[in-house]
Amino acid sequence: MKPKVIKNQSDYEAALARIDEIFDAAPGTAEGDELELLSLLVERYEAAAFPIGLPDPLTAIRFRMEQQGLKPKDLAPYLGSASKVSEVLSGRRGLSLTMIRKLATGLGIPAEVLLREPGATLDSVCVELGADKFPIAEMVKRGWFPGFQGTVGEARENLEDLMCRLLPGTGGNALIPAFNRQYVRSKKKVDPHALRAWHLRVASLALREELPPFEAARVTDSLLRDLVQLSYLDAGPRLARELLQKIGIHVVVERHLPGTYLDGAALRLPSGAPLIALTLRHDRLDNFWFTLAHELGHVVKHLCRDDILAFYDDLDNEDADAMEREADAFARDTLVSQDTWKKAGLRQRPTREAVRQFAEQLRVDPAIPAGRIRYEKHNYTLFSDLVGYKKVRCHFDV
Repeated sequence: MKPKVIKNQSDYEAALARIDEIFDAAPGTAEGDELELLSLLVERYEAAAFPIGLPDPLTAIRFRMEQQGLKPKDLAPYLGSASKVSEVLSGRRGLSLTMIRKLATGLGIPAEVLLREPGATLDSVCVELGADKFPIAEMVKRGWFPGFQGTVGEARENLEDLMCRLLPGTGGNALIPAFNRQYVRSKKKVDPHALRAWHLRVASLALREELPPFEAARVTDSLLRDLVQLSYLDAGPRLARELLQKIGIHVVVERHLPGTYLDGAALRLPSGAPLIALTLRHDRLDNFWFTLAHELGHVVKHLCRDDILAFYDDLDNEDADAMEREADAFARDTLVSQDTWKKAGLRQRPTREAVRQFAEQLRVDPAIPAGRIRYEKHNYTLFSDLVGYKKVRCHFDV
């Protein structure tokens, strides 16, 4: 038999038969060389066709306990309380990532055995994200970790597992670079860890949605007019989100975290899809429509650049760089064009009746012109009854 690569069961059986025939061949002879080569080919085929499975994690733990003379109580530093040790060893509780990391580090049990996945390693998204500094108590309070019903202390102990719930799949690793290419508009000192946690939350919500691919060319003047005129309807904020989702723009509403001072953000997801995230920090229609248009300006004009992945906006801060000023101008012109605004002369005669008539003429909510007058005059006591207080959050589950 001429030795050849074993590709199937038939080749394998033929090789075994030939090995039996020449098993006693002397080394250095032609048959001895053939025996050596066939043995290598059979070994290679068996490794691929009949791999030896990894041992069961509990078997591995018990084996290491026997090797090192450990008792169940000695596992408490790795598994937690005595009750958790008992539950794990009896098979009533699975291993968390935190337990696996401690067992791998402290007892030297290979991660691939504990994870039941050949070649697996314990790369930590938590470490990369600085998740240990996140506002965990607030995240638990808001139910950001699906299915978790424990205490804040338990959340900290099992942070890696909980982050996997927040960021299913590879979302966490894929989102990490975003924090190196971000712009923050705020005069206040922003808590970077709270901002990062909020970013991950809104991104995780967006990743649950399936939207059509986004094309910037679809954001036409006609679409922008349709968007703004939705403000004329009672359900306008909810319909605006639906309209943008139809063209591939994710729109998520999530309250800001303490220390972030956010009105909204424009983000790029790992897939390249744009995300507009709103906090509704100010529950007013004028603020909603301006913030939405402002972040849409970032999507259209700035998120197309490879070097930018995120804008976070505190729109109470009037100091702005060139890109923020451009997004401000986009929002103003989208809501009411400069020519239309100047011709209306509302700034010179800002009466309630004039504001209402102007809004009716444009088929927009009065909050839009009322909010603009307040901003331009720097007088936020004007038209308090027209800017739509407490008329936004009621449309969203926040």
